[in-house]
Amino acid sequence: MKYVFLGFISYLIGNFSGGIIVSKIILGEDIRSHGSGNAGATNALRVFGKRIGALTFLIDFLKGLIMVLIGKYLFGDIGILISGLAVVIGHDWPAVFSFRGGKGIATSFGVLVLAAPKFVLAMLVLFTVVVSISKYVSLGSIIMSICAILLGVYKIYTEVNTYIGILLIALGIISIYKHIPNIIRLINGNE
Repeated sequence: MKYVFLGFISYLIGNFSGGIIVSKIILGEDIRSHGSGNAGATNALRVFGKRIGALTFLIDFLKGLIMVLIGKYLFGDIGILISGLAVVIGHDWPAVFSFRGGKGIATSFGVLVLAAPKFVLAMLVLFTVVVSISKYVSLGSIIMSICAILLGVYKIYTEVNTYIGILLIALGIISIYKHIPNIIRLINGNE
């Protein structure tokens, strides 16, 4: 029951979408009515500029980080798995916003800073290189997601840390799922 409660609270915290809250409070508009229709930091940056994009990223990042800190403190690695997965699901499919959220990249980044810090540093470098060369944030996110899945499989296979391995695989799969429209546009050459 305690794990269910942690998951429920983490999901609810995930519902607090930085993009939606910031755009409605500061600008009186809903980010989902602009640009890609996504509630995440990338769309906020493109539509409303650096300040709103950075604030959106910070809120979404911090909710991921804070929830896994709580999960780890209460229950160790299984707490990281439960809270990390639930906060990202809450961000991506928020009940309070008609299940229309973001793609979970900033929130996943916050989760993984604690769950897999070395991986995050390596992926930040890879993401920067991919985006700098390709000019596609989505491609950087997709490649990071594939790397998360591969690292998760490695962690499970080598029994380094099964809970963190499951978390990496789950977050990678969710991210790729949320990026399916981007993948199609990348393949068709119109991203």
